[in-house]
Amino acid sequence: MDAELAEMIEMNLPLVKHIVFQVAVHFPRHVDRDELARAGALGLVEAARRYDADRGVPFERFAAQRIRGAILDAVRAADWAPRSVRNLARKLENAEQRLATELGRVPNKEEMAEALGMSQSELSRLQDRMFRSVVLALEHETADEVEKDLTLVDVLVDENSVEPSSELETRELHGYLRDAIGLLPERHRLVVVGYFLEGRTSQDLADFLGVTESRISQLRSESLFMLQEGIEAQYLGETPEPCDVTGRVARRKATYAKGIGEASKFADRMEQINLIESDAPALSGFSY
Repeated sequence: MDAELAEMIEMNLPLVKHIVFQVAVHFPRHVDRDELARAGALGLVEAARRYDADRGVPFERFAAQRIRGAILDAVRAADWAPRSVRNLARKLENAEQRLATELGRVPNKEEMAEALGMSQSELSRLQDRMFRSVVLALEHETADEVEKDLTLVDVLVDENSVEPSSELETRELHGYLRDAIGLLPERHRLVVVGYFLEGRTSQDLADFLGVTESRISQLRSESLFMLQEGIEAQYLGETPEPCDVTGRVARRKATYAKGIGEASKFADRMEQINLIESDAPALSGFSY
């Protein structure tokens, strides 16, 4: 591999993490994110080898398609579980949803075992069998004789109800977002809250901060990038300690990501059910 090719791959490794973060939300938490990242990295290498700049397509766009395809191919190839495991998984999922509806919370292991008519040890063995398998990608086509070209996402999604796990994930994401906004540098935080949460115009913010509209646009872009990286870091495994990284920029990113992770506990994030907009006055700290 020549130096130019190696440099292209190295520069775009963050793209793999970004796409893994996007794709992984469609799979259960037991799907190994590291495996997805390895498949994505292979897709990046393949993209770098096949890329032809003369076609006028930016490498990032070309590579993103290859990376996403490589990840989905790896998931499909790993789906080895027999039908019996699939049936058991469906039975367990239905019971969990029914209990969650009745109890208004996620059922514990004892309640699940009782509902399924089995001991807790039997339930544990059933879950172990499930977690050793990988669920088909949502793009997998179903064998529906009435409607053609249906995928799993078409037949599984219920537009009128919210899955308990989806609700928890949404609360967790909102919690991270609240914490991430609160930890932004002051000017960046004021711009995000003012522009996105309070509906202020760029001119309003420029007048308040005594800067140009161009500077407001720059602060907004910087803020969104910081929020994206800081929140993604919470889903990509352990964040590095600031003392373990070199370089002022890398240390600042690590400090910010670590701060988001430590700003609140999981239980506290789960209790926050209001939308982000309702927190705007508490976050802003200023008025016009």
